[in-house]
Amino acid sequence: MRLEPPSWWYGRKIPALAWALFPISLAYGTAVKARFRRTVPYKSKLPVICAGNFTMGGAGKTPTVLMLAGLLKAAGWKPAFLTRGYGGSERGPYLVVPGRDGADKVGDEALLLSRIAPTIVSRSRPDGARLIETLGADIIVMDDGFQNPSLEKNFNLVVIDGAAGLGSARVFPMGPLRAPLAFQAALADAILVINAKGAPLPILGKELERIPRFDGTIAPLPSPFEFRGQKVVAYCAIGRPSKFFATLEETGAIICKRRSFPDHHSFSGAEAKFLMDEARVQNARLVTTEKDLARLEGKDGSLKILREQSAPLPVHLEISPDRQTRLMRLISASCKP
Repeated sequence: MRLEPPSWWYGRKIPALAWALFPISLAYGTAVKARFRRTVPYKSKLPVICAGNFTMGGAGKTPTVLMLAGLLKAAGWKPAFLTRGYGGSERGPYLVVPGRDGADKVGDEALLLSRIAPTIVSRSRPDGARLIETLGADIIVMDDGFQNPSLEKNFNLVVIDGAAGLGSARVFPMGPLRAPLAFQAALADAILVINAKGAPLPILGKELERIPRFDGTIAPLPSPFEFRGQKVVAYCAIGRPSKFFATLEETGAIICKRRSFPDHHSFSGAEAKFLMDEARVQNARLVTTEKDLARLEGKDGSLKILREQSAPLPVHLEISPDRQTRLMRLISASCKP
């Protein structure tokens, strides 16, 4: 049901056959660098903070930008989110309205973000920034867009999945990197490694040694649903499903079945019935991520019933208070006129 990246991306050894992709990887990386050289970025009237990642796939950017918005609000800022709206049809620039817009139009991430702060969906990052400048916000928080040179950023926070690290550290399609590591490292102002509790911290390489590093964990929030000791059928369509399953297990839930789908997958009626049948056979509760539940908003038929029968697992990103203070100092210094 789920398309996995090639095994060698995160394996210890690159097979001989994969080396045939080296010329394509070289061309891909060269094209990314050329795009930066030929692009004149738009400089917004507002400071721009970007949460991105070095690699393909999910790393935890959405929990990161939600955390950043919380820290900025506590410091007196008025943030607004800027996102591409992946998975939605809206090209923008468009102001997301919670309760009116659905994931089919603006994407699931935009729906979650719009609950916290004004959220603009825009394929063109400069156009999205221009719209935010009219909304009364005083700082822009970008969900993704680290490799997009069209909008000048004041601060780039690169999010790394601590369980996966950088894999082979090769450029796509030979590896998971979106561009050569040294090139990307030169653009980064800080690194946030999101790690499973108790797991060893990854060694990231000498290219990243100069960059301030922060470590955090994804942890469950208090929920109106009691998961401890409960049998559950867990399903999700996110970049790293293993993180969702591990966090759910932290609550004490007993996972009978684990079902993962491609990132941002639009569930079908048949898949909804399959999941509900599994839960019925197992006499278990259906549990999914807040992002996946948002994708089911406004649906009819089996998808509506699936949403009603599914409990969300609310999570947040935890960073120690002293590291939060240090991160905010770096961000504040970068945002000075």
